[in-house]
Amino acid sequence: MAWENWTTVTEFVFKGFTDRLDLQVKLFVVFLLMYVITVVGNLGIIAVVWLDSQLQNPMYFFLSNLSFLDLCYSSVVTPKMLLNLSSERKTISFAGCFVQLYFYTAFVTVECYLLAVMAYDRYVAICNPLHYPIVMSQKVCVSLLAGSYVIGFFNSVVLTGFALRVSFCGPNVIDHFFCDGPPLSKLACSDTHLNEVLVLALGGFDVVATISVILISYSCILFTILGMGSVLGKRKAFGTCASHLVVVTIFYGTLLFMYLRPISSYSLGRDKIISVFYAVVTPMLNPFIYSLRNQEVKNTLKRAVGRIIISLLKW
Repeated sequence: MAWENWTTVTEFVFKGFTDRLDLQVKLFVVFLLMYVITVVGNLGIIAVVWLDSQLQNPMYFFLSNLSFLDLCYSSVVTPKMLLNLSSERKTISFAGCFVQLYFYTAFVTVECYLLAVMAYDRYVAICNPLHYPIVMSQKVCVSLLAGSYVIGFFNSVVLTGFALRVSFCGPNVIDHFFCDGPPLSKLACSDTHLNEVLVLALGGFDVVATISVILISYSCILFTILGMGSVLGKRKAFGTCASHLVVVTIFYGTLLFMYLRPISSYSLGRDKIISVFYAVVTPMLNPFIYSLRNQEVKNTLKRAVGRIIISLLKW
């Protein structure tokens, strides 16, 4: 079947958002601006965390890696989408399509596990503060991060490998703006039932496992916070968790709606809008959510901006 794929379909054509040239120009400007903000925002978080000695702790180590992941999976989709919006022929090669699918699936899965690791980190910090330096040592943090990447890329190998076994024998117009699993399955000439089951099984396990860790961690955190006598302590504990909870809610809300349902229930016109939200909008919002909700990040940004202004004035 795999050999048949390569000899029958050599490229795919994206249907995109619209055929109207004026709307394509407007969408190009909007998405280009959003991508620039995404790149600047996430690189800004990474730079602030790695350059400020006061932020050298596990929470900000994971935050900088979350920004790196957001930057990666946004870059897998957005540049090609911008190129297609500015081109008459919106095509991608067969191999390029599955490379995009592979890396997108990998990075999104890694982010699921990283969000769970970040929830566990907050649980240890708030519920077991005396043991925090030992439990969340540098070695443990690196191991948890590496484990997230191993699971994410392994899952993507399995899912993309099975997607390549499907036969594509004619229709090659993808009613989407990037190579995602559901719209690709719509073009298949052979049975995709096994692929659907595999997506639901692996995706279901990833989501259930990571959400369980997040829910258990934050349930314990909530009980601990409610038991605190100090109002200031409660406020600080809530402050360190609020931004993470907002990111988790946005990320999992769109992810659950998009993937954990049968292919037959997909409405590609509606789902394209949702895809824009989790592939383009969410990576742009995350740096601002953390910056606005986290006092330490805000203070570090203010100091950095102040140093830049002073340097410019001296120059």
